[in-house]
Amino acid sequence: MKKTTAKSKRGKYLYYYLFMLPGLLYLLINNYIPMIGIFIAFKKLNYTTGIFASDWVGFDNFQYLFRTRDAFIITRNTVLYNLVFIFLYTILGIIIAIFLSEMRRKRLARLYQSVLLLPNLVSMVIVSYLAFAFLSSENGLLNNAILPMLGMAEISWYGTPGPWPVILTIVSCWCYTGVEVIIYMSVIVGIDRSLYESAEIDGAGKWRQITSITLPMLKPTIIILQLMFIGRIFHSDFGLFYLIPMNSGMLYNVTSTLDTYVYTSLVRLQNIPMASAAGLYQSFVGFVLVICANLAVRKLEPDSALF
Repeated sequence: MKKTTAKSKRGKYLYYYLFMLPGLLYLLINNYIPMIGIFIAFKKLNYTTGIFASDWVGFDNFQYLFRTRDAFIITRNTVLYNLVFIFLYTILGIIIAIFLSEMRRKRLARLYQSVLLLPNLVSMVIVSYLAFAFLSSENGLLNNAILPMLGMAEISWYGTPGPWPVILTIVSCWCYTGVEVIIYMSVIVGIDRSLYESAEIDGAGKWRQITSITLPMLKPTIIILQLMFIGRIFHSDFGLFYLIPMNSGMLYNVTSTLDTYVYTSLVRLQNIPMASAAGLYQSFVGFVLVICANLAVRKLEPDSALF
């Protein structure tokens, strides 16, 4: 009888396992199998003898990475951009989600959600050409229409570093804030509406309802998302920082990040060990930051900790 019950349970969940299989295969091929190559970061790669027969050099590749004149620039850009993105994604995501949840016309609210999510589904290659249509010195919309209308001189956008922190921040928020909005909206929709009705009966206005009901209910989700962002604070969107500036050398000081540097080391310099060292450094620091942030959250808000 017990064997029959066990077989029936396995048969019951068989379809769920089959649905899980593509995702598990993707994780295995894309995330776990490449981890075998971590040891390349500790070798001096010799193409004649092969990867496994190459000499071990310990942490020399890491020392070389951080002794370069670019180490400070790429680390600074990566961390500062991500801090700004984390702050803006969270603030804009919460504000827009609250506004959409208060809309009476639900069909219109769903339309706005789709419009906000659409940029995240567009390839960064296409986004880079859209940006080029605005910023091109010869035919760009800004230089040919908007700046003359404002009485301002034309700007060589791809040769002027100053405006690019703002440009990259605007493009990033346009592309990715929609995902945050959808996540926060899903939480707000699940809040018991009787709480708002009771608050309204007690004389609480919209602002009071948001601060006393909506934001406290959103807090666990906000904390989880921040922990996930912190884990990737030493990573950057390669497409955003490489394709949008069109890989302009004059913008290097404000657009170069760890990911673009790894790509340059790998493709142009053919320095695979140093690229591997940079990737391992990113992952290790992200892991440590997540552990530390989670410990802090567990002390302050035990119920909101990841583990």
